[in-house]
Amino acid sequence: MSDVVTVEIVGNAGLVAIDSPPVNAAGVAVRSGLFDAVTQLEANDAVSVIAIYAKGRTFIAGADIREFGKPPQEPGLGAVCGKLENCSKPVISILHGTPLGGGLEVAFSTHARVGIAGVRVGLPEVLLGILPGAGGTQRAPRLIGVDAAMEMITSGRHIPTAEAKELGLIDSIESGDPRDVAIASAEAVTNGTLATRRTCDVKVEVSDEIVASWKAKIEAKFPNLFSPHRCVEAVAASALPIDEGLKEERRLFMQCMDSPQRSGLIHAFFSERAVQKVPEAKETPRDIAAMAVIGGGTMGSGITTSALMAGLSVKLMERNDEAVEHARKTITGNLDGGVKRGKMKQEVRDDILNNKLTFTTDIAALDEADLIIEAVFEEMPIKKDIFTQLDKIAKPGAILASNTSYLDVNEIASATSRPQDVLGLHFFSPAHIMRLLEVIAAEKTAPEVTATGFALAKKLKKVGVRSEVCDGFIGNRILAHYRRVVDYMYMDGADFEQVDKALEAFGFAMGPFAVSDLAGLDIGWATRKRLAKTRSNRERVVDISDRICENGWFGRKTGKGFYVYDGKNRSVNPEIKAIEDSERAAAGVTPRNFTDEEIVDRYMTAMISEAARVVDDGTALRPIDVDAVFLFGYGFPRFRGGPLHYADTIGAQTLIDRIETYAKEDDYYWQVPDILRRMANDGSTFGDLN
Repeated sequence: MSDVVTVEIVGNAGLVAIDSPPVNAAGVAVRSGLFDAVTQLEANDAVSVIAIYAKGRTFIAGADIREFGKPPQEPGLGAVCGKLENCSKPVISILHGTPLGGGLEVAFSTHARVGIAGVRVGLPEVLLGILPGAGGTQRAPRLIGVDAAMEMITSGRHIPTAEAKELGLIDSIESGDPRDVAIASAEAVTNGTLATRRTCDVKVEVSDEIVASWKAKIEAKFPNLFSPHRCVEAVAASALPIDEGLKEERRLFMQCMDSPQRSGLIHAFFSERAVQKVPEAKETPRDIAAMAVIGGGTMGSGITTSALMAGLSVKLMERNDEAVEHARKTITGNLDGGVKRGKMKQEVRDDILNNKLTFTTDIAALDEADLIIEAVFEEMPIKKDIFTQLDKIAKPGAILASNTSYLDVNEIASATSRPQDVLGLHFFSPAHIMRLLEVIAAEKTAPEVTATGFALAKKLKKVGVRSEVCDGFIGNRILAHYRRVVDYMYMDGADFEQVDKALEAFGFAMGPFAVSDLAGLDIGWATRKRLAKTRSNRERVVDISDRICENGWFGRKTGKGFYVYDGKNRSVNPEIKAIEDSERAAAGVTPRNFTDEEIVDRYMTAMISEAARVVDDGTALRPIDVDAVFLFGYGFPRFRGGPLHYADTIGAQTLIDRIETYAKEDDYYWQVPDILRRMANDGSTFGDLN
């Protein structure tokens, strides 16, 4: 038939094989090949049943990402699905690997589905800001019921084999090679042991109560998102005759396509792949068989947990036996949490604790490690002392990494005689959960060492983003800048709870004051004290947070910060008001009201300004690297695509106008980045720089 779809006749069965590596995506060649194959076999009197299977690692894994953003080519996937469903001969599909999105919609339109053990299916379109647009919202309810279809489509989750069979997404589970299963299943259709039916002929009951319930659930869970609400409407339309339901699905699909959220979510989707394209990618990473971590606090234990869960062996060093036991307890708790969440089996957890995790209080015991990650206090003298010791005991070729959040990796590397082996690996807390890993390439870091940092990120299932050295690297440098505007608005009269709520309504999971409480107010306090001597006398200083810290209120860890914590509940700390009033009076500030819109505009403009400078001075390779840092490490709303993708929706000139307006209050803080001027002049965007 074609290069990617071939036809074979075995007995009375017409076998259709899809072979379009790497994942048999539903590109135009696959679509046209399927359409033509079924047309040919339907006209062949020697064929009484058609079986579709795929070679390689998976049945159709979804849309072809190479076609994203390009004009559609015929036949569309909906037409292919209609061809399969309306075929006069039974058509069955053999599913293995990960038939997702359009691949599963193809299977829905066949007359029976046979799953090969281990198959995982799903309709993840909602995660890209759209909905299943080739009949998924109409056929899924007919196969598994409205309630289950609502859950499946609005969550976008992958469904394992046994559950897929239990729900009715697949009709039977078999083992073996897809071609062999296709032949056997076609025979089962012929002898009547595998029943077939057109999905469109199945009656579906859509009750007003179920639809209303799902509308309420989605409103509560995704108040800021567009496509989940359209998914509910589309599934509700399955009460209509199939042709009418498909038209309604298409109408709602196009609404999603026209939504700015779709663009943001697609950008976020591509960012995870884009950040892997670094200059060092061509280098061969060093082997990491044995790993060591220095420091068993929250961060060190989290890094250790992440490595253990990825199958690495880790030796953790702490200063004394008491600290070792604390680290052991923390790591054990992390692993137990993984078992509870279904991330690992109990026997794997036991094997890790018995065979893959060891402890020491002697730095010399780390002499066989291929990678040593230091995760101690954020103080330069302590870190340099550790690296001086590591230089003496680490084996040749061992990589020496610092988990510093802000400090100069070049200075840390200078404490060794092997700066080429030193790099920064900035994990985000909790390190065994957060996906971001900033890989900091120092001036003398060898290219293959940087490549090893990215290989480690992949091994740990994290998103590695390359950064040059500067105070705070990409994320914390930008954070330090826009966090100041939060303090300025706070000092000028914005209620901190209002600030949090306004930014949470914008889409952040937590507002900046709640985040500070979670991270620990003492961390920011230590940074401000460290940088105080470098501060310009023109810089505006707000000391409210310092006064709070002086009371020993460091946030969640002490039970009190901006908020008071009682278990999972929080309430405003009533003692903060007196500190606010005192500091405003001392600064001669008359507080004023801020609208939620003004809070968001100032916050985002400040974030974008410093993010623009990070790209312009080369700290980040591209705007999309900045976006990835904030998507995967700072809770930036995914549907907005990242700060610089969002900046393009505002426009360079509008951002300049805002900054120049704000500069009338503070022309030291509010300065227009050069890159914005250039973009406004030539009409370019941050997207162009990707």
